[in-house]
This record gives sequence, C-alpha cells and structure tokens, in this order.
Amino acid sequence: MAGSCPNKEENLKHCTCSYNCDKRGLCCECVAYHRAKGAIPGCFFTTAGEATWDRSAANFCRDCGTR
Repeated sequence: MAGSCPNKEENLKHCTCSYNCDKRGLCCECVAYHRAKGAIPGCFFTTAGEATWDRSAANFCRDCGTR
C-alpha cells in the first residue's frame, strides 16, 4: 500500500531532509520520486548541502567533496 512502511518511524529518526512532504520516512517512495525528476533526495547530502535545496547531481558532487 502506498504511503505505508514498516520502517517509517526508524527512517524518520535518520532523515536529514528539511522538506515536509508525504514521502518523508518512506525512503523507497522518496528515492523513486527524486530519480524520476532527475534529482537526488535531500538525505543523501550533508546538512549544509541539503540546506541549499539544490538536489542536482552537480551539487551532490560538490557536497561529497566536502566530506
């Protein structure tokens, strides 16, 4: 069933995304959504990288270089 996940509460404990959307904590749905849009989920970024709200691959690569 869409919007349901047995791991949602645990996922939310580790989610760093600042967006408040219906996919929050539903990692499979979130990743599929962003992939279809050519974007990367916020939780893949550092806190500073996620705060830019730029979900592009180029920004992800820049952000990975800061780790």
